[in-house]
Amino acid sequence: MFNPATASFAEYYLIPFKAAAQSFAVEAIAAPVRDLAALETVTADLTSKPNGGLIIMPDSFLIANRAAITSLAARYRIPAIYPYRHFTEVGGLLSYGNDQLDNYQRAASYADRILKGEKPSELPVQAPVKFEMTINLRTAKTLNLEVPPDVVALADEVIE
Repeated sequence: MFNPATASFAEYYLIPFKAAAQSFAVEAIAAPVRDLAALETVTADLTSKPNGGLIIMPDSFLIANRAAITSLAARYRIPAIYPYRHFTEVGGLLSYGNDQLDNYQRAASYADRILKGEKPSELPVQAPVKFEMTINLRTAKTLNLEVPPDVVALADEVIE
């Protein structure tokens, strides 16, 4: 799921996502949404598909509407994976993505280097180096999903 207006990078996610889905014999369907009504429509439509689920892109529209998205997923009993832990904090099932606090801390040192005279064009490109997984076991229980203990053990944070 993504908003085309706020996720111009969507193809960069969709290409490997579709390739991975195909390798598991799973159908990957892009779900563009532009407003709250579309969020509900897409989520409700998943109930008619067996074994459906949602993968939410790191999109500013979706992040701003995370409470609505996690509520819809719960109401329609759709398992969903999110890009950041603040989705699981408001009831999302599982998040896996870069550690935003780590990114902000590294950005501060980068800004400091620039303020001390280094040319931005000569600094190396920064990319996330730390990733985190959060699992909300309360949501898993509500969805009647059993999260394997080895997956729980891999989580950086477990909400019970």
